[in-house]
Amino acid sequence: MYYSFTPEQTQFRDVIRRFLAAQSPTVTVRQTMASSRGWEPALWQRLNDDLGLAGIHVPEALGGGGFGDQELGIACEELGRALTCAPYLSSAVLATQALRNGATPAEQESLLPRIVTGATTATLAWMEGPHWSGCEDIALCARSDGDAWRLEGRKSYVLDGVTAERVVVAAREAGRDDDAGIGLYLVDGEASGLHRRALASIDETRRLAELDFDGVTAQRLGHPGSGAAALARTLDDAAVALAHELVGAAQALLEASVEYARLRMQFGRPIGSFQAIKHQCANLLLELELAKAAVYYAAAARETGDADSAALASQAKVQASEAALASAREAIQIHGGIGFTWDQDTHLWFKRVSCAAVLLGDAAWHRERFLALTEVAA
Repeated sequence: MYYSFTPEQTQFRDVIRRFLAAQSPTVTVRQTMASSRGWEPALWQRLNDDLGLAGIHVPEALGGGGFGDQELGIACEELGRALTCAPYLSSAVLATQALRNGATPAEQESLLPRIVTGATTATLAWMEGPHWSGCEDIALCARSDGDAWRLEGRKSYVLDGVTAERVVVAAREAGRDDDAGIGLYLVDGEASGLHRRALASIDETRRLAELDFDGVTAQRLGHPGSGAAALARTLDDAAVALAHELVGAAQALLEASVEYARLRMQFGRPIGSFQAIKHQCANLLLELELAKAAVYYAAAARETGDADSAALASQAKVQASEAALASAREAIQIHGGIGFTWDQDTHLWFKRVSCAAVLLGDAAWHRERFLALTEVAA
């Protein structure tokens, strides 16, 4: 398949890249990740007021830009390339897609406009342990309480869970042990009975939290029995978006490695002139281009509703994760002793891709899922 971006998409990428170069250089990233919140509200609002990034993929009728998965991917790729600290994956991707996939039209009209403008931040809480294998892992209980619902249980590894103003929660209806008992529920971030605790992570540019629900009042979203399918679609959407982010990070690491190899002198010549360094950079370029092919194809497939889009999402996550991890490891090696010190920025991308590679399922899990999906299709 031959694939290329349209002139408008290329221009959109250039606009985002210039904006982030000016507003989110690594010196700003370092300052922001050291703050208590982990992201800067003023920058988040500018990303949405000036560029409309949070709603780029949301229909215009709901306050968004009316574009698709490919434009969302471009935004994620550039944010990953710049290592921008912002609640984009949590609010603009996970929560927004959960509402689009699982909420009724009336609920979407009520909830999405403020999220897509950045006025409200949100997140999705679905994991309850260190690994995710499917809806069977969901044990957090939802009990009916008149017209409302109450949630009991715990969610782990919730992106921006401490600061999110709204939380979409995947929970299991009391007494149901099948996928039809899974539902999506909306909770206020300051609701009574909700206890939020920040989790330690090697990646300080993205915050994780553990949420305890003690009889928290919630609103059930969508129609009964539709939660499992909506959650599956949402996680596939997010996997493709995260794969774009990983590709952006890999691109930044490759460019930094090549530039350092051109400038660093050893034995009177640039280290980039040595065959071993040339091979390292060439191999990274090859892996990156293969990952881009898989990721861009997966985004196009989701936009067109391809029957294989779920399998392609897993393939994209595997390719992007491995390319980014390889780029991070080799970048540290090429930069030598300075590569893992605080005086140099390479380690920041190394930590980001190390965490992102296991978020939403690691390569081993997605390989097994890809094989299972393609075997069923065959």
